Amino acid sequence: MKTHLASVRTTVKRRPKRGAYDRETINAILDDAFLCHVGFVIDSQPFVIPTSYGRDGETLFIHGSAASRMLKNLANSIDVCVTVTILDGLVLARSAFHHSMNYRSVVILGRASLVTDPKEKEKALLTISEQIVPGRWAEVRPPTTKELKATSVLRIPINEASAKVRTGPPVDDDEDYSLDVWAGVIPIRLMCSPPVADERLPPTVELPDHVIEYQLDQKA
Repeated sequence: MKTHLASVRTTVKRRPKRGAYDRETINAILDDAFLCHVGFVIDSQPFVIPTSYGRDGETLFIHGSAASRMLKNLANSIDVCVTVTILDGLVLARSAFHHSMNYRSVVILGRASLVTDPKEKEKALLTISEQIVPGRWAEVRPPTTKELKATSVLRIPINEASAKVRTGPPVDDDEDYSLDVWAGVIPIRLMCSPPVADERLPPTVELPDHVIEYQLDQKA
């Protein structure tokens, strides 16, 4: 297993000390999110599309409609850039110039390939579902053969990637520390509001454990 994922293309140029290339750091960031942005070029026109994902080992899976222009083109093994960003805080400095953000991000470069085996496709969809709401797949109706045919799943190898992380307080110029200006960090975290039941849900259906646990996990 390749453990160092740096390349000339993924080496962090701006603030290189914030860069990390080990698989453990990159996987940890990927596992804390489920929304990515996929960048690619078609006929000299760049596109960046948001989509959900799931990670299984050294592979990232994305999915969508089989009619999706993005997935059809990505399945042709064109170059892609996948980015994931988690915002952890707003960093307020004493000067406008030194304001920043605390964040964790990953950039993955590579080429996608189409998952064609039905069993592998269903497993990949399970991976994506579990990444978003663990435990949900086991309680819902599985996809039918028709639904699987209407869905495209792509795999993207996590072999060329980098992470970039900023933590900590603002860093001001020495002469600015004497200014009477509040400085510090406004922490940001994902929180859930109470679940809203579907209007057509029978009152006898109880809130499932995976929804209750999801609420607790996000507020921890």
